[in-house]
Amino acid sequence: MSDSSEFEGRTLVVTGGTGALGTAVVRLLLERGARVRVPCFDSREFESCTFRNDERADVVYPVDLSDDDAVSEFYAAGGPVWASIHIAGGFAFTPLGDVTAAILDQQTRMNTTTCLLCCREAAQQMGQGGRIVNVTARPALDARQGAQLTPYVIAKSGVAALTQTLASELLDRDILVNAIAPSVIDTPTNREAMGDADFDTWVKPEDAAEVIAFLASPRNRVVSGALVPVYGKA
Repeated sequence: MSDSSEFEGRTLVVTGGTGALGTAVVRLLLERGARVRVPCFDSREFESCTFRNDERADVVYPVDLSDDDAVSEFYAAGGPVWASIHIAGGFAFTPLGDVTAAILDQQTRMNTTTCLLCCREAAQQMGQGGRIVNVTARPALDARQGAQLTPYVIAKSGVAALTQTLASELLDRDILVNAIAPSVIDTPTNREAMGDADFDTWVKPEDAAEVIAFLASPRNRVVSGALVPVYGKA
């Protein structure tokens, strides 16, 4: 059972916290007593952010999570963190004939690089004990699901490998590192892009947020290195 105050007195970072899934995660963490810091790069998401006026939410704009210095400055300014949740990333539908080095580089920077840099800085701020939760994707666990998504799948596979590598590297510091691997999340953007899909089979952001919150919580004492399938009914 979750405790409504389980994050009381703890600071958590949520990258991508102004997006659909990120907003669900931030709301849940605030409900459970957390102080939440959110780096934001998209001006429209910053302006429309629904929790900017919450006294326990600190939305910092602009922060480029693919830039070494920007990530270091963001984490250093917030001081010690209990958990860092890395949702920020990007998607590209790319049939093989359209793949370019530039698209692969873009997808790697948006997904793998941002995650790695945030993991590095979060671990610096945790000291002894903490939680890191990344977001990979279903095709990273089963690449046959990734037809026409090759650069994206490569980038998200990097996130999966990074998660398991760091779970081993940071275990002696009691920093548990895990990732969720969602299928399609039910967001307005995905509904617009895939209007003919069966939305009932998609993962609701609130449900994915519950899984993330457990992995980031002090209740999680033994799970590390897991890539948790979050597939809904798909």
